[in-house]
Amino acid sequence: MPRFCVNDNAQDNGDHEVHDLSSGTFCLPNPANRVDLGFHADCGSAVAAAGAVLGQVNGCMYCAPACHTS
Repeated sequence: MPRFCVNDNAQDNGDHEVHDLSSGTFCLPNPANRVDLGFHADCGSAVAAAGAVLGQVNGCMYCAPACHTS
């Protein structure tokens, strides 16, 4: 089961991006800007958890593309 985080810093459009930490890709936010979301079965569950905390969220287009909407 992958572990996810959300970037505490919003993008210009207001989205906080959810990232799959197991991806190891270049897109992961700086550790100081990560809010740990824990383990989730999929990015949809992680996005829902992040939305409950930060409101406007979106999946990263690189490491959570199934949940990237904008």
